[in-house]
Amino acid sequence: MGGSILSEHVPFTGGKSGKMIKKWISGYTNSILESKEEHRMEFTPYIRFNGSCREAVEFYAKAFGAEPPKFLTFGESGENPAWPMPEEAKKLIMHTEITVKGKKLMFSDTFPGMPYEQGNHITIALMPEDEETARKIFGYLKEGGKAEMELSETAWSSCFGMVTDRYGIGWQINVLREH
Repeated sequence: MGGSILSEHVPFTGGKSGKMIKKWISGYTNSILESKEEHRMEFTPYIRFNGSCREAVEFYAKAFGAEPPKFLTFGESGENPAWPMPEEAKKLIMHTEITVKGKKLMFSDTFPGMPYEQGNHITIALMPEDEETARKIFGYLKEGGKAEMELSETAWSSCFGMVTDRYGIGWQINVLREH
């Protein structure tokens, strides 16, 4: 359904780009894990753009005095031959982040074919400590809402999914892998 386009392109196929992605994801997850306190759940704003992510995040990094961001594109994630990636998706940003005064802001471009309109481009990334908690929270948020991407294993998460709750708030539930 709504998130299936993204989920079909999330698995990494290996090779040079796959190794680069795994190294980048490992550093990303380690930075989050190192900052976690015991039994704490992280809530992080996640802002999506319609093709202008790189420009916007470079602007925000300068505006807030953050370190220059690193960008991961959909094209760098590698292709799954069963689901060819549209050419227009390859240069779009799959993930980036900046840290401002110790607080993380996460960003991406919207994958072609996924809905984007002003108002649905800001989500909250929630990082529960385990899959059981993730599934419970996802289930509650899904009641009266809509799963954009059902919970599933990804290259960076043992359990990741996206859901819009009954109030129109988008959530990304993400149990990070320990590296």
